[in-house]
Amino acid sequence: MPRRKLTAIVLAATAALALSACSSSSSEPSGSAAAGADLGLVTDGTLTVATEGTYRPFSFHDDSGELVGFDVEIAEAVADKLGLEVAFQETQWDAIFAGLDAGRFDVIANQVSINPEREEKYLFSEPYTVSPGVVVVAEDDDSISSFEDLDGKTTAQSLTSNWYELAEENGATVEAVEGWAQAVALLEQGRVDATVNDSLTFLDYEKTNGPTGLKIAAETDEPGLSAFAFTKDKEALVEAIDEALAELRDEGVLAEISEKYFGEDVTQ
Repeated sequence: MPRRKLTAIVLAATAALALSACSSSSSEPSGSAAAGADLGLVTDGTLTVATEGTYRPFSFHDDSGELVGFDVEIAEAVADKLGLEVAFQETQWDAIFAGLDAGRFDVIANQVSINPEREEKYLFSEPYTVSPGVVVVAEDDDSISSFEDLDGKTTAQSLTSNWYELAEENGATVEAVEGWAQAVALLEQGRVDATVNDSLTFLDYEKTNGPTGLKIAAETDEPGLSAFAFTKDKEALVEAIDEALAELRDEGVLAEISEKYFGEDVTQ
C-alpha cells in the first residue's frame, strides 16, 4: 500500500472517530502515529519485538538491569511514533527467526542484515543502520589482511548470521557460537584466528573494553544494511514502520540515537 494511501486511511479513520465522539477534543494520534492503533496492525496495541539482550551496543542490559541499546531505542521510537506500546522478547539469535515464523513476536530488531536469502522468506523495513562488515583479528596477527586470507583459517560465527555465510564463502572453517561475546572471547583466547562482524560492534567493544589487543584486518567494499525483519504477511505493518522511520529521520531522532551510541550518524 503506498504511504499516501496509508496516511489517508489513517486520517479518515481518525476523523470518523472524532465526529462520533461526545467531546470536540481528541488525544488520538494522527498520520503514521495512528497507524498501529487505528489499522489493527498488532495485537492489543502492543508491538512485540524480538531482540537478543546480549548484543552490545545494539541490545543489552545496563548496570541497573534495564534493557537498552541502539536497536532497542530505535524500536521504542518507532512504537511511540505509531502510538503503540512496545514489549521486548529476549531471544537467542539462533532461535530468533524460528520464533518470528511461529508468531511469537511481530518483528525482529537485532541488527538483522538484509541479504537475498532472507529477502526470499521475510519482509524488511527501510534500513536504519548502514555499516561495513569487518574481519577482526589479534593485534599481532599479520597473516590476514583481506577476506580472501580467511581461506584455511578458523573464525567464530553465529551459524544463522550473515557473517557466517561471508566467512564460509571465503574458505574459513567456522566455529559455531551464539553471538559476539562468545566469538570475541574465543578470539582473545587464541582458539580461533578471526571473527567477522559489523564494524560498529567492534568499535563499541574497543571503546568500552579497550585496549583489547584486537584490530580490524579488512572490511567489506559495500556497507551492510540492517533493518527490522517481518514475516511475509506483515505488509501493512512494514508500510507503517517505514513511514514512522522516515518521520523519525526527518526529525533528527534517528541521528540523535546514533550519536549517543557511536558518536556519528550511522542510520543513512
